[in-house]
Amino acid sequence: MSFNFIILAVCTSLFALRVLGQVLVVTIAPRWLPSNEHWYSGLLPYRYLLPAQLILLAVMIAITVAVQRESAFFSGDGWERAAPYLTVISVIYFAAMIVRYVLTMVRHPERRWFKRTIPIWLHMVLAVALWSFADYLRA
Repeated sequence: MSFNFIILAVCTSLFALRVLGQVLVVTIAPRWLPSNEHWYSGLLPYRYLLPAQLILLAVMIAITVAVQRESAFFSGDGWERAAPYLTVISVIYFAAMIVRYVLTMVRHPERRWFKRTIPIWLHMVLAVALWSFADYLRA
């Protein structure tokens, strides 16, 4: 098992739990999960957000499985050339989420750590997954 596979599997699992958690909150609102405002930044209507999340989750699962199987799909110059760009994008994405978190804490100190910041943390998870995929492509 490669390090990149483990990172991708963990990131994909965390994202799947995030999607499932929000679906549960929206549909049955269990008391043991944070309320919807903790999961949802409101930037995109949920009716569009959920399908986008499901598509992203399917892509993440496909990539994770391909990396685990060391699929030939990702071999070739095209993917190798894309790796540095994906790395830069992942670093910028992660850094932007750090800035977003800091700005959120400055504007809303009552949200420290995990109060209404689930979207920010999960975007960081997605950035790490992208970085790991780029690292796999470079190898």
